[in-house]
Formats: sequence, C-alpha cells, structure tokens
Amino acid sequence: MAIRIENTQARRIFLDRQGLGLSPTAKLGKVGLLSLIEQIGFVQVDSIRTVERAHHMILFARNQTYRREDLTALLETDGALFEHWTHDASIIPANFFPYWKHKFAREQPVLMERWRKWRREGFEDAFETVLSRIRDQGPVMARHLTPDDHVSGGWWEWHPAKTALEYLWRTGQLSIAGRVNFQKVYDLAERVIPAHHYDQSVSHEAFIDWAASAALDRLGFATPGEIAAFFDIITPVEARQWVLANGHRLVNVDIMPADGQKPRPAFAWADVETRFADLPPPPARLRVLSPFDPLLRDRARAERLFGFSYRIEVFVPEAQRVYGYYVFPLLEGDRMIGRVDMKADRKAGTIMVRRLWLEPGVRASAGRLARLDAELARIARFIGVENVSYGERWL
Repeated sequence: MAIRIENTQARRIFLDRQGLGLSPTAKLGKVGLLSLIEQIGFVQVDSIRTVERAHHMILFARNQTYRREDLTALLETDGALFEHWTHDASIIPANFFPYWKHKFAREQPVLMERWRKWRREGFEDAFETVLSRIRDQGPVMARHLTPDDHVSGGWWEWHPAKTALEYLWRTGQLSIAGRVNFQKVYDLAERVIPAHHYDQSVSHEAFIDWAASAALDRLGFATPGEIAAFFDIITPVEARQWVLANGHRLVNVDIMPADGQKPRPAFAWADVETRFADLPPPPARLRVLSPFDPLLRDRARAERLFGFSYRIEVFVPEAQRVYGYYVFPLLEGDRMIGRVDMKADRKAGTIMVRRLWLEPGVRASAGRLARLDAELARIARFIGVENVSYGERWL
C-alpha cells in the first residue's frame, strides 16, 4: 500500500531537497557554496540579465551571503565545479565528472548526425585543427578562431571553428576554463578538470545507479520520468528499469496535489517517513526566484505541488504575453504567491518594478508588500544599485 504524503509536507520536502529550507542569512562562504550546489545538483546558466544572470539569482535566493567571487574561484581556480549540459548549460560539481563521461559518449553520435544535416560535408575537419591550436597555444574563445568578415547569427550560421568548439565541449574533449563578459573560454578538459576526477571512470551500471539515486535524493520523491529528466543523462527506460531493480530500497508514495484532486503515484526512499518526519517549515521570508530556478524547472511538477502555473514568455510575441518578457516568481514560506515584472537600470541605479501579480486568494497586505520591498532592496544591494522604484500602476 502506498504511503500518502499530504501536499504541505510534499512541498516542504521538495523545498528542503532544493536548498530552500535553509536559513537565507546563515554565513555561506566558499565551502558552504560548494555544499549548496552539490545539494541542489546543478545550477543553470543563462545569459539574460534583466536583473541578474540566472545562476547568481538561483544562489542568492537560497542565501543572501552568496558572493559571486566564491563561485568564480570554485569554477576557475579550485576546479571544484565545471560547466556542462544537463537539460541546459549548467554549473555542476566536479566530482560528478566521471558520470558525465557517459553523457559525453552518448552526445557524440547524436551531435554529429544533427550537425551534419545543416553543415556542409567535411565541417568536422575543423575539429582536429581547433584541438591542435588549443593544445599548442592554450585557451581560446570563439572570436579568436572566427574570421573578421564572418557574419554572426544563430547556430545554423556558426563558423566551422565555433561548431568545433561546441562539439568538442559537449563531448568532453574541451572544458570551460572561464568566461570573459559571459563568453566561454575553452581549454583541454585534462587541463581544467582535476586529475582525480578526470582520470576516474565508472561502469555503466554504476553510472545508472548514481544518476537515478542522485536525482531521487534531490527530488525527495519522483516518478521514473522525473528521475530521468532531473539531470537528463539517463533515459526514461533506464530510470524505469532502475526503479524495478531497486524495489527493495524504495516505497510507493501518493503525492497529494495542491488542488486536492487525484494523488500522483511516485517513488521515494524506503525511509521517507522517518527521514522527513521532523522537517521544519521553510523560512517565512518572501523570496524572488529566477525563472530558471530548479524548483520550477519541471513546470508540471511545480504546478501539481504549488498550484502555480509558470511559463517563460521570452519567445512569446509581445502582444500574446500574459505577464511579460521575463517575470520573476515569488516564494513566501512554502507557497508560490505571485510574480513580479522588474528590470535593473544600472545607469539610473535602480530596480524598476513594472507590475506585480498575486495569485488568487493572496492579499496585497501591508505586511506582505513590506516583505516584498525588503527582498527587492536586498537584491538591489546584491546587484549594486541604490534603490527600488515602482511604476505608476505596478500594483
């Protein structure tokens, strides 16, 4: 018989697993930051900087003592983190690198087939040329290998050298040694990844077990599809097979959704009841989340757990947008309470709040608005602007 997990408890479990049950004011430091990223599993990287880039927003939402220079040091000096692909470009603990070797191997034929369809024949001749250049002369950026007269555009207009860099990175031969104005600096993976991670290999069986176990650890409870999608390094079939093979370590759970309707069958570790029995409520503080926050990455799961429907409208024509180009979700305690449209104007030294939408049943009380204002003031200090300003019809 399945264990029933009520919606409030399910939300708290997921928030805890994703680092949002911790105190946002506890001193983090570099060691604590690495521990936080390992707990979350990965942090998505995105170039949009409406207020601040996604990875910084994700980490700041969990701890206001987060410092960018600590992340840079862990990535570029200590070798404790590396950049690669989950469902998208992400920052990943370097001790996961041996498992990513299996992803590299899977990517190679897929990417080669895909790119052969839109690149001219022989474009892969650039691969060895680029590797030799980096091996002999050191790290490069794409612009170092692109002719001055090349017209940049979408991926279909990439110069062969840019294609080579991305292919060699995605298949593990190159790594990201750093970024300059958010542009990747590529180097040989063996010069970027610490040797004790780079040289380590794991069997296919160990890879599947780790990927599924690590995903379930960070989700708290999940379906096979959610397990596979978390890191996006194993297939749904492999996740289902892992669940079947590990039935003695798992229990069936029924997760009650926010709307009180039919429960969602899932799996959890066998000690789920004792592991989370005394889980305290998350901090009551109101927090602004990145649109790419891992709490919301699985939109369907977030909607079931929080009753919160969220879509990024960056690629939606302006006239068809329901909310706005880049709208930030709002978390208060264990509830998603709304979203805010805001933009940093660094020249003017302000965060301009254009509009606030609260969820049905959530009141714009004086206390709640004061908590929002306090959080926005913290974000303003974090990104280095002086104040927060509100548009005429923001509320």
